[in-house]
Amino acid sequence: MRNKTGILLLTIVVTALCAYYLSFTFVSKRVQRQAEAYATDARGNVNTNKKFAYLDSVRKEPVFSFLGINYTYEEIQNSELSLGLDLKGGMHVTMEVSPVEIIKSMAGNSKDPNFLKALQVAHQRQANSQSKFTTLFAQAYREINPTGRLASIFSNTANKGRINYNSTNEQVIAAIDTEVNGAIDRSFNILQTRIDKFGVNQPNIQRLKSTDQIQIELPGVTDATRVRKLLQGTANLEFWEVWKAEEFSPYFAQLNAVLAKQEASAKLAAGKSPKTTPAKTSNDDVLSKAAAQPTIDPLTGKPVTDSATDSTKASTVASAKTDSTATDSLSANQSSQLAKLFTALPGGLGTNVRDTAKVNALFRRPEVQAIFPSNMKFLWAVKPIVGQDKQEFLEFYAIKKGRDGKAPVSGDAISDARQDFDQQGRPEVNMAMNVAGAKKWQRLTASTIGRQVAIVLDNYVYSAPVVQGEIPNGNSSISGNFTVEEAQDLANILKAGKMPAPTRIVEEAIVGPSLGQEAINQGLLSSLAAMGVVVIFMIFYYSKGGVIADLALFFNIFFIIGILAQFNAALTLPGIAGMVLTMGMSVDANVLIFERIREELALGVNIKDAIHKGYDRAFSSIFDSNVTTLLAGIILYFFGSGPVKGFAITLMLGIATSFFTAVYVSRLILEYMTRGKNVNNMSFSTVFSKNLFKNFNFNFIKYRKAAYIGSTALILFGFIMMYVQGGPNLGVDFKGGRSYIVNFNKAVPASEVRTAVLDEFKSSGTDVKTYGASNRLKITTSYLAEDESTQADETVQAALQAGLKQYSAESPKILSSSKVGATMADDIQKTAVVSVLLSFAGIFLYVMIRFRKWQYSLGGVVALIHDALMVTAFFAIGRIFGLNYEMDQVFIASILTIIGFSINDTVVIYDRIREHLTNHPKSKIRDVINPALNDTLSRTIITSLTVLFVVLILFIFGGETLRGFSYAMLVGVISGTYSTLYIATPILMDTIDDDKSTASATVTPKLATTGKVRS
Repeated sequence: MRNKTGILLLTIVVTALCAYYLSFTFVSKRVQRQAEAYATDARGNVNTNKKFAYLDSVRKEPVFSFLGINYTYEEIQNSELSLGLDLKGGMHVTMEVSPVEIIKSMAGNSKDPNFLKALQVAHQRQANSQSKFTTLFAQAYREINPTGRLASIFSNTANKGRINYNSTNEQVIAAIDTEVNGAIDRSFNILQTRIDKFGVNQPNIQRLKSTDQIQIELPGVTDATRVRKLLQGTANLEFWEVWKAEEFSPYFAQLNAVLAKQEASAKLAAGKSPKTTPAKTSNDDVLSKAAAQPTIDPLTGKPVTDSATDSTKASTVASAKTDSTATDSLSANQSSQLAKLFTALPGGLGTNVRDTAKVNALFRRPEVQAIFPSNMKFLWAVKPIVGQDKQEFLEFYAIKKGRDGKAPVSGDAISDARQDFDQQGRPEVNMAMNVAGAKKWQRLTASTIGRQVAIVLDNYVYSAPVVQGEIPNGNSSISGNFTVEEAQDLANILKAGKMPAPTRIVEEAIVGPSLGQEAINQGLLSSLAAMGVVVIFMIFYYSKGGVIADLALFFNIFFIIGILAQFNAALTLPGIAGMVLTMGMSVDANVLIFERIREELALGVNIKDAIHKGYDRAFSSIFDSNVTTLLAGIILYFFGSGPVKGFAITLMLGIATSFFTAVYVSRLILEYMTRGKNVNNMSFSTVFSKNLFKNFNFNFIKYRKAAYIGSTALILFGFIMMYVQGGPNLGVDFKGGRSYIVNFNKAVPASEVRTAVLDEFKSSGTDVKTYGASNRLKITTSYLAEDESTQADETVQAALQAGLKQYSAESPKILSSSKVGATMADDIQKTAVVSVLLSFAGIFLYVMIRFRKWQYSLGGVVALIHDALMVTAFFAIGRIFGLNYEMDQVFIASILTIIGFSINDTVVIYDRIREHLTNHPKSKIRDVINPALNDTLSRTIITSLTVLFVVLILFIFGGETLRGFSYAMLVGVISGTYSTLYIATPILMDTIDDDKSTASATVTPKLATTGKVRS
């Protein structure tokens, strides 16, 4: 083998890296077990708040050391293999930013009838179109008012500099597009900040490519109502005057005296004498320490040079230079509580991040609130300042409220904000106000010269610049020690209050912790059972060769899990399914290699040459079959979402690692085991398998027409049954609506529950079926499916609970729920169709390039279409026998996986056909098809059986979530094997052979007698 040393080194490096990154997961689990032990009471109940408090307390503490490097729990947690929501429990939300409201706002809420009509038409068309809303709006307006000019509607002060009265319709739409994209970015930033403050471990938020949607995952969250309110609340941007340190420090002195007195009383009550500290030896007031420190930018936490503020003009607001005037000492007798909570920061007063909850609790106490004036309000900075010891501190701002308690200037005053550069080329933010806002801004800046003005979003301070002079025209620049990214972020924050971008939840899923634990158990059980079956079968069939294949399989699984950990990916239940499926498919490469080696050994070739030729001759088949399966995985990844994307990641990763382990790692092991005198100890057959399929010569082509007719009849029967059943059994993913999994103390009839809830759901389409156990039901309804509001969610759940009241004795409990809006469902349907069609097109193109004839592609793709239709038909046929599974996103994942599996098998046979034709150039396709099918039959059956065993285990032990997927795969594996033998290759023969009259089932005597073609 070439580059043996390089491959050995690569294997060692990858193994070491996987072990290194997986160690973080084990350490993290250990810390979490310690937290649970700490939070568990005598009765065995875990206090969640106490658990999170423990984890928060050790977040910055070293918990792991490797090669002298200490890792904190936070660093460990960021590098561990996390669990998806279906395994851990929590909430998954997909939010959509409404472009309608953005366009209305840009148009100044115009009442123009053509404008309003165009918005309505565009909204209606969006349900059946993949085009952007702005494109649909432009088309609708052009149809409604062909000579109309959008500039007459959008030319206003709010759009000054972007749209004027002479702008063309195309220029107006381009400006709207820019604003919509900006609104999505601002919404993303706002949601990210809100989620960070929500206190969820390892939240995930991402903007979905080419959409107006934002996807959010919140592990461990159980209060769905609170999350909905948090995510859908309107952004609140305000500008407040900030109290100077010398103005609010006297009140802290009073607070200190009160706390010191309370502590002294507590010590007296405990029989201890309070100690007093002389003023001359006491620590300076925590507020006064700021005077000797360099100025710190409150947004970035970085020191600022004087030049940052010297360059600011009279009409600018400099964000860098903060007020840090020294103040008097709080008291000779320092309160230990206050001293522990507050820290002097270069820009003012702050608190360690882990102590913010204690500070909030302190300031909620009535006796503390009585100390401070009614117009003083305390707010936290949004971003922490990192100290030299990696400790994080949040700045504490004293905000001056007005008489009415409202901010002097609010976000609706801003007409524009953008990142720019000053005269020295440093990043700054330019901000413009509308007419009304400019007047308010002038009054505020005139009264706050030399003072800070806090920029506050959702009650968190993003920046607190110092006003350098009165600003009469509403145009301001904020400069300081910004990076470009920080300036862009601040510009987005400022614009958040200017352009409302309402968001709505279009998809939602809630998984309870108990259901998550059940999924973990089922996933582990199915994984171990599948691995056991594959390991035993390979040894049973290939003897010592099977042991090598099993070692390669262990490496493969280890690499998959380790690489997932390296990329900090989340392991989901479909991901486990992908891993389990990889176990079955990964041995396919070794089966191909070992069958080739057995062929060489049967011809009398010595063991070392047989191994060399076996690996070389199997390589092209392995490579082509893996690429075609990889195509399906890539399409799944780009067009899938949520669990489907997790499945795709694991599948693609499994294909890559299985190729490496089967082709290279197994060869390293095999060559090591056959070195020297051990060469004759290697075997690739057992007593059972030695003569199995030997000289097998079945005439497959003879029955091709019967196969055509039989497949067509079966597919037609399935679709007729689907029509009789009222159409396909679509899941919530495809038809929209809400679904709930409800657990009862004992079994309850699904039909009776459906009758009970039907009246509450206003007789809307409702389906109730047993889900995994006789006492667990899945209730799906289209009631209020078009209404995606939070109020509708609560209405539907209330209706469900009202319908279940008669079963209160059985203690019905909602374990999980999911929602897909009607528009989202349409998008998912279209995406599903596109992904399947793209997979067909991609495979057609690749096979044609590799085999140089379109007939190969045609045969392969027709077989794939056959398999997809067969699986769909059997979903209807299965309902006759009580196998009632939904067609949803996971169903599409199974279809694409079947496509990958089926074309894999077809390509292996095509490769053998090509080899026969290369060795015998004068032979025709019809002469070599039967020998090729018989040559590869052992590989086809062994691979299919292995995958079939694995999928059967998934079907039995994988749980209800994966049962529909497993059922589809069971049908697909059988159909894929059949279609390779009786659809793909016969179609190749029927389309490529010119002499149709002789294209019979008979082959040349030479090929038929041996079943082999040798060079």
